Amino acid sequence: MHERFADHELLTYASALAFQVLKSLIPLTLLGLALLGAVGRQDVWTKHIAPALKSRLDPPVFHAIDFAVEKIFASNSAGLIAFSAVVTVWFVSGGVRGIMGAINRIYEVKDDRPFWVRWPLSLGLALCVVAGVVGATLLVEAVPKQDGASEILLVAVRWLGALAALIAVTGLLVRLAPVRPRPKRWASAGAVLVIATWIVTSFAFRWYVTSFANFKTAVGQLTVFLVLMAYAYVSSIVLLVGIEIDELLREDASSEERGILDVLFGLGR
Repeated sequence: MHERFADHELLTYASALAFQVLKSLIPLTLLGLALLGAVGRQDVWTKHIAPALKSRLDPPVFHAIDFAVEKIFASNSAGLIAFSAVVTVWFVSGGVRGIMGAINRIYEVKDDRPFWVRWPLSLGLALCVVAGVVGATLLVEAVPKQDGASEILLVAVRWLGALAALIAVTGLLVRLAPVRPRPKRWASAGAVLVIATWIVTSFAFRWYVTSFANFKTAVGQLTVFLVLMAYAYVSSIVLLVGIEIDELLREDASSEERGILDVLFGLGR
């Protein structure tokens, strides 16, 4: 399996994808804040995010960030949402085209689609990715909380809805990005694996930020940035490895191809 990963240059593609993810975080954050202001959930910032940042940042830095966020909340939400959404989709589409190249390399097919096919497809998939990620985040963070037993049910519904949105987006990428679309069966298998692993790494990153991150020193700020880069890189690797395993599973279903059982254990059918 190591040779297969090396032949398909998964780490190289993951590095390029991680860069696109980091580049997209700025407009995506702006879009998220604008949407919070539009739906009247400024309390997500004031009660949850801001207090966590305040204890880890120098006062001048925190006040500058807080002032910028309050300006976003006070601005014209419609115009800001439109601007940040366009920029976010444009940046994310670059990552989608990178995923297209990686998936076609994994499937060992040449992408000979003209740019007037690849670019609209990448923009459409990028729009789905942004909608899925933003929708999942708002579903978890912005849905008003309830009192009593209904809160437990609401939490379960919120998280299941967010999980379903992320699985749908991942499955959509795996199915539609390559030159030859894959059957839903294999696209779904990889999506579940990717999302499950991504959730674990996300909680690990959140635990580091909330428990150990120190934004008050130059070394601490650099460390946080390096950890963020590592998180984006690992997430990209997980996505591509999941797609690779998808392909091995598909090959394993055919007696004429060398599938995942052969690669892992040297077993035939």
